[in-house]
Order: sequence, then structure tokens, then C-alpha cells
Amino acid sequence: MSDAIRILIVDDHAPFRTGLTALLSASDEFVIVGEIDEGSRVPAAIEQFQPDVVLMDLNMPGMSGIDATRTTVSAAPHVGVLVLTMFDDDDSVFAALQAGARGYLLKGASKAEIQQSVRAVAAGQAVFGPTIARRLQQYFAQPRPAAAPSDAFPELTTRERDILDMIAQHLTNPEIAEQLGLTEKTVRNYVSNIFAKLQVNDRSRAIMLAREAGYGR
Repeated sequence: MSDAIRILIVDDHAPFRTGLTALLSASDEFVIVGEIDEGSRVPAAIEQFQPDVVLMDLNMPGMSGIDATRTTVSAAPHVGVLVLTMFDDDDSVFAALQAGARGYLLKGASKAEIQQSVRAVAAGQAVFGPTIARRLQQYFAQPRPAAAPSDAFPELTTRERDILDMIAQHLTNPEIAEQLGLTEKTVRNYVSNIFAKLQVNDRSRAIMLAREAGYGR
């Protein structure tokens, strides 16, 4: 079909690319114009294949999917980027949206969901899978810590400062997870990142630094 949606797949996992190609190629509504396995190859691939939609993984060697999305949107704003990834944490979602992605799906989405999302992104619409939509809803619905100084610890993300404020209130990881609607594993990852950025080895030291900066009040 001359008006088929032209798709470029960017993912470093070959079996996943193969499966995705088979899934979309089953309909003459879509045509896979190219497959690449590194974010750094995206600019050249955009120029070579002239896609309408890029299906973009986030975790790749070399240039990340976030940077590749930003590069794509800057060089070819008419091309829609639909992120298709395993990462559902807030930082990844918001980084992708800030980079200019029009949509965000998790790997494991149904065939119908992927196809409908490609159509929507090709038409210039924004689209999110149900899991991501719920996370966005939870993120904006939750109360923001009023006492956490926004200018303290600039190396931390907004979410990390929120969690540091809860740590300073002596909340445990399970309690933080429940309040923020996250898994305990996700909270543990955030806490590890916070400790690394603050260069502390334990919770007590992190609490001391945080309370000195005005957190946890």
C-alpha cells in the first residue's frame, strides 16, 4: 500500500525486533522500512528510510533511546517516536516525554495495542499504555512534599528529592512504595541512586544530610 505507515524499529534485542516485525508486517497497513540496534545509528537511518514512526527502545549501547529520541525530534519533527520498553519508572517516562516522544508503551503490550498506538502516533496523537497512563495519573495526583527545598541537592531528580524527604521522615522502603504507588524494588533502586549521588553508605547518614538541608520537617 502506498499509504502504509512506514516504521523504523530501534532495539538492540534481535529476537524482539524479529517478533515485532512479524507482528506489524501481518497487516498491509504497516511496512517495516528498517531495523537498527544502536541509538547512534538513528539519525542516518531516519535519513535513509524516511519513516513515519520510530519504535524506540530506551536501553541500548552507545546512544540511549532518550538521546536518540531527542535527536530524532530535533532533526525530523514530522517523525513520531513511540517508546516501546521494559522500563516503567517515572524518570524514564518523563525523560522520554521531555525528549519529545509521542507515546510510551511497555514491552508485552498486546498486538492490538501496539497497532493502535502506531496509528495514533503516525496521526500526531499522544498515546500511553494503560500501565503508563495509571502511573502518570498517580504521579500528578499524589501530594508533593512541601518541606523539601527545591534548591538542595541539585544532583537529585525531583522524584529522588521526594523520596529523600520521606527517608528523612524515617519512612521505610515499603512505606515509601505504598505512598508513591511504586514497587519496593523500584524504591530500592531510587534509594541506591540517592546514596550514590550523596556519597553516603547508609540511611542514617542520608537522613542526617537531608535534615541539615531542611528535609523531613
